[in-house]
Formats: sequence, structure tokens, C-alpha cells
Amino acid sequence: MIKDTEVAMKDVELSEMDPEKQPMTGDGQAAAEKNGSVKLKVPEDEVAFTGLSKEELMKVAGTPGWVRTRFVLLILFWLGWVGMLAGAIVIIVRAPRCKPIPEINWWNEGPLYQIPDAKSFSDGIKGIEAKLDSINQLKVKGLVLGPLHSVQADQPSTLFLGEVDPNQGTKDELRSVLEKAHRKGISVMLDLTPNYLGSSSWFPPIKDDLEKVQAAAEYWFGLGVDGIKVSDLAAASASAEWSKLQAAVQTNSSQDGKKRALMGVVKNVSATGAQQLLNTSSVDLLLTDLVSTKMEGPVLMHTMDTLNSEQRSLGWGIGAVDREQLSKQATTPALIRLYHLLLFTLPGTPVFTYGDEIGLQSGQGSEPPKMIWDIENQAENKQRAELREWFISLSDLRGKERSLLHGDYYSLYSSATSLAFLRVWDQSERFITAVNWGTAPETFAFKLASTEVELPETAKVKVSTDENFKEDSDARLEKLTVAPGGALLLQFPHGV
Repeated sequence: MIKDTEVAMKDVELSEMDPEKQPMTGDGQAAAEKNGSVKLKVPEDEVAFTGLSKEELMKVAGTPGWVRTRFVLLILFWLGWVGMLAGAIVIIVRAPRCKPIPEINWWNEGPLYQIPDAKSFSDGIKGIEAKLDSINQLKVKGLVLGPLHSVQADQPSTLFLGEVDPNQGTKDELRSVLEKAHRKGISVMLDLTPNYLGSSSWFPPIKDDLEKVQAAAEYWFGLGVDGIKVSDLAAASASAEWSKLQAAVQTNSSQDGKKRALMGVVKNVSATGAQQLLNTSSVDLLLTDLVSTKMEGPVLMHTMDTLNSEQRSLGWGIGAVDREQLSKQATTPALIRLYHLLLFTLPGTPVFTYGDEIGLQSGQGSEPPKMIWDIENQAENKQRAELREWFISLSDLRGKERSLLHGDYYSLYSSATSLAFLRVWDQSERFITAVNWGTAPETFAFKLASTEVELPETAKVKVSTDENFKEDSDARLEKLTVAPGGALLLQFPHGV
């Protein structure tokens, strides 16, 4: 009786147990279906996919259908591969070959900036160093300094090419200019013309002067100078000692991997004479006065037709031969802009004298004009600031466009007061320069002698000083009319 009572009591306790604590038997009793309870039904047999076994796969792979399928897929793969290879070969063969880039040296990469007298800058040579940031904004690639050496006019005994005139600065200051300019990617050339203050560029006999110039060049190259410049090249290169100066420049060029430049200046020479002088003197850069405001268009066209193949050895400047400002010949802001455009787009290296970027006027008497820097903060200098921005935009464009940097030259049109030409390089953008420095409108009837290049019907206006042509507008090339003093740079793509 006691055991039966204990069993009955356990049954009561089990029936009163919390349903969540009761064992889940899955037998479908009503007590397991109260609120809050979960009834699960676990399948007795769970089926899992295990894939085909190795034996089954090998058995299927050997069937005729699968063998044929694999064979067809293999043929399609190789046909596609061979087709892509053949297509690539056809594209390579039929694609136009790129023209090899000519040798470009630092004096070809951008304009040169002449500073003949350091006294034109505040604090002399030290002042040049202080303004290198502003000069660098002009995108110039080289400074032509001096002459800075110590000498008295027509007195050869006072010539010291390895010394700096104390009135212009010190040797240490010049070293600082070299170091800072090089950090900014600007090369520095020294003018070593011996008798630059006298009646002629060279003291007699020239042989003695050339020996001194050679020794000075080697000395300054050792201090980091990148090139030398001499005037009256025709007289100097006729001397037997000239070859020794050439050898000194070439020897120093190979010491640190950077080529040193030998620049010569000549005046009153014809295009043919300049070509002969280039061949006999073997200078790296020849600066002439063949481009001037007094020259007529047909003469300038003949000069370019004669010399354009020598463009990597030619320097162009208006007033630069005499170390004078452009404004002495180009007397209005419009003409200054026009000649800026002309010099930046001709085949060769543009050479400017300090202040040309703002239209700086020449000084009084023999004194060089003082450079003006604070133009942005003066209302009366707004015109100068605009000229400077124009200069910078052209300098930047020339450095970026291969057609302007080292492209081929083609004459298009000329008259007594106008000139137009085309610059082309391989598959790069092409440019047409059209300038009219006359006092009346000029209608350009372009005529291209070469059959290798074709002109489109229209071209886009890249830059303009003519109010009738807005930048980025289209200009029809047939009978293009340019206003007096107007300058246009037109652009069109390869293949048009």
C-alpha cells in the first residue's frame, strides 16, 4: 500500500510539473500542447546529397555524349583564342606607327628668361633668389644671368671671368641662386661675353679671350652652372681656339649626366647665314634677331621655311639679342600679346628679357629698368597683371602640347603685316597661328603646300586677342579675317 501511494504521488508531481520542464516525447499528448510549449517532429531518416563518387564520375566521363561535348568545347576554346590573337595582330599592324620623339634638352622644354643686370632686381643677385618663386610661375626652364663678371669697358687687364662684380652681388649669393633654381627645375646659364661694357664683345686678340672663357666655363660648371652664353658668335667661332671651348662644354656635359649648353648670339645675319653658322660653330642654341617687329611677313616666312628643321638649335626673341625689353619694339599691350603668341608658337626656343611678361618699359639712358613685382595689389597695374596671366597661359600650353614643343612647321599665309603657319606632331592636336600686326583687317587665304597634312573646314579658337573670335568657338578657315593687331591660335585634332 505504501509503495502504491508513493507511485501515485510521483504521478501527481509529474503532472503538475512546468510544461517547459517536462520531457518532450513527441507522442501527441495534450499536456505537451499547452501555451508556450513547442512540439517538434524530428525526422527519423535525414537524407544528405553527397554527389557522385569517383567511380560514378569515371563511368559518366567515358560515355560517347560527354566525350563529344568535351571535344566541341575544346575546339571552341582554341578557335576563340586564335581569333583574339589574330585580331590583336591585325590591330597592331594596321595601327599608325608613332613618330619617334626627337632629342629634347632642357633649353628646348620652355622659355629662357634673361636677367642681364642683377641690379635691376632689388638687392642684386640676392634679389633674384628672393623672386625665384615668381619666376617659376612663368614656366621658364632656364635663366640667362649676366654678364655678372668683373671688367671695365675696353680694358682687358681688368677682366676676371671667374669673379662676380661686387655691384651685382657675391659668389655665395650666386651659389644660392643655383641651388634654389635647380630645386625648382630651372637651369642657369651665365653670359661670359668678355667686353660686354665696351665697344665690341671681345678684346683683341680673341684667342686670349677664348682661353679665359674656356677656363671660366670649366670653373662655373664645377659650381653647378648649366650653360654659358657668348655674344658675336661669328667672330668667336672663326678663331682656332673655338674648338677648345666646345670641347670644354662637351666634357663637362658628360660628368653628371646633364648636358651643358653653349649658346651663341649673332646680329644682322640672314637665314642662310644663320644656318651656316649653326653648322660651323656647333653651338647648342643660336639666338638671332631674325624675328623683329620691323620684318615683313614674307621675309619671316622665308626665314622659318629655311630654318625650321634646325628648331632645336634656334632661339627667338624680340630685343633679346640686345638684352632689351620687348616693349621697346612692341609699343602697345595688344602688340605685346601678339608677339608673345608668335614667339611661343614658332619652331624654336622663345627667349625673353625680364619684364617682358608684364610689358615692362625700357629704362632711361644706360640704366636698366627696375623690375616691378607687386602688380596684383595695385589697381593701376591691372593691365600688367593681365599680360602676365596671358604669358603664363601660353608658356604652359607650349610645354604641354607636342605640336608646339617640337612639332613640324608648315607655312600657310603671309603678307607685309601678317603671318600664318601650322604646327603638327604625329597624332597630337594641331595648331594654327594667325597674327596681324598691321593697322587694317587682314583676310587669310590659307595655302598648304604639303600633301601630308590636310586642313579642316573649321578649327576651335584656343586663344584670341581679336574680339570677333571668342575662345572655344569655331572659326571657319576659308578666308579667315583677323582684326588689326589681332592674334589667334586655332586648334583641331588629328584625323579631321
